Amino acid sequence: MLRLLHIENIAVIEQAEIVFEDGFNVMTGETGAGKSIVIDAISAILGERAYRDMIRTGTSRAAVRAIFDRVPELPWFAENGVPYDAETDIRRELTADGKNLCRVNGTAVTVGVLKKLGVQLINIHGQHDSAALFDEAQHLTVLDSFAEDEAERAAYAERYEAVRALRREIDRLSMDESEKLRRMESLQYQIDELTKAHLRPGEEEELEARRKLMQNAEKLSDGLHEASACLDGDSQTDGAATLLGQAERALARLARIDDQLAPLQETVADLMYRVRDCAEQVAEQVDALSFSEAELDDVEQRLDILHRLHRKYGPTCEEMLVYLEKAKNELDEIEFSSDRVEQLKKKLRAAEQTAQEAALVLRERRKRAGEQLSARICSELAELDMKKVEFSCVFTETELTPLGADAVAFYMTANAGEALKPLSKVASGGELARIMLALKNVLAERDRVPTLIFDEVDTGVSGRAAQRVAEKLLAVSRTKQVLCVTHLPQLAALADTHFRIAKREADGRTYTSVTPLDFEGRRQELARIIGGASITETTLQSAGEMLKQRQA
Repeated sequence: MLRLLHIENIAVIEQAEIVFEDGFNVMTGETGAGKSIVIDAISAILGERAYRDMIRTGTSRAAVRAIFDRVPELPWFAENGVPYDAETDIRRELTADGKNLCRVNGTAVTVGVLKKLGVQLINIHGQHDSAALFDEAQHLTVLDSFAEDEAERAAYAERYEAVRALRREIDRLSMDESEKLRRMESLQYQIDELTKAHLRPGEEEELEARRKLMQNAEKLSDGLHEASACLDGDSQTDGAATLLGQAERALARLARIDDQLAPLQETVADLMYRVRDCAEQVAEQVDALSFSEAELDDVEQRLDILHRLHRKYGPTCEEMLVYLEKAKNELDEIEFSSDRVEQLKKKLRAAEQTAQEAALVLRERRKRAGEQLSARICSELAELDMKKVEFSCVFTETELTPLGADAVAFYMTANAGEALKPLSKVASGGELARIMLALKNVLAERDRVPTLIFDEVDTGVSGRAAQRVAEKLLAVSRTKQVLCVTHLPQLAALADTHFRIAKREADGRTYTSVTPLDFEGRRQELARIIGGASITETTLQSAGEMLKQRQA
């Protein structure tokens, strides 16, 4: 249940703390006092959209906090890494720069994640819900919610998706002959161009390295000749290898006299052999260093070809080879597309038959649920002083669609002997409010959401019908927590807990307060609702009698 709602700087509410109770909670107040702001604040902590202009003028931030008690350990907590607590604390802060900060039990969550929790805690029903009953496109969704036909809808959706996939594939392959010829010519040109290029993975890297060598041939030649002269000598000087040979021979002679020089002689001999080996390798590099202008031109031309192909088919030789393979496959596919389309059409007919069978199963489930829903709504409406009403879910078969092969519309008549007609053509405002209440009550029986909020859904209802609506909401509040914003004294009189929302002006600013009422406060508020601004002894007496009847 929603136990505590704390509001800071939301519109004209500077600060308010509301403690809700189990059962039937009612909020009343003058038009414009701020009742809708309380509902907006609750919507915010449920993850609904919130806007910067909700922030009270002159402040930089607004905040809403809600505490729910006896919250079951919903899978949502584990799925989102939020620590579970039966007393769940939800906070949301809005800042002037548009940022939203949401926390559940101290853990930061996104608005989208918060919304997934909110729908499991509270259902808000407003006047727009009644207007939505006129939209026949919503009727199937309402029926499915009552039917609890998720398994049948999932089975149908899987088969329908197979139909859609086959249709997309057939459309892709179904070209006219001129389009097919153009595409085949384009593919054949691309295949020929790539094939003639004789692409080889890694070729471009090899060519780039070879070109770099040729472009620096003079530097390489000069450097290698210099290194060769240093190692092996030339006509004018001895190289390191010759000098090391002389040193090794001198040490060999001395080692015959002094044995201690033998290791040194061996080290110098080893260095001599290594230097001679290096000199030979340098000489080989000098011999191999032969480039021609013609070879450099060939490399440049090959690289130009590869760069041109890159712009068309991919940044590497490997990717261009993949493109070539795809082009070949597509060309084969188009050349044999007629045969392929015929095969797919056979599969499509079979898939459509399977989908039709699943749609029929779903339709039967919906029709049974439609009969049950109609009976339940008629029963509810009878309790709401609409005893003559007839209500029906009218089915129309359609082509296969993502939702099935059905269209559903709610039909009714409120008068005996009159033909059933679409809801939008026969329901008055007061009747529509009661139909919506009946529908919400029936649907609420099947969901597990513990708190229901009714925001002025009694608009257009008066007299005996208003009393029936009040009694119905009271009955609902015996199994769920009910919060109701109302202008009807009949509803307010039956509340277990009554809050008055009022606004005042001070120092040029508007302030809204939310006050829980005791018996006398409720009597005064009911008298105001009954008689308006002029509260008389008669209206006070009537209000007192209504409250005493409630207590009795």
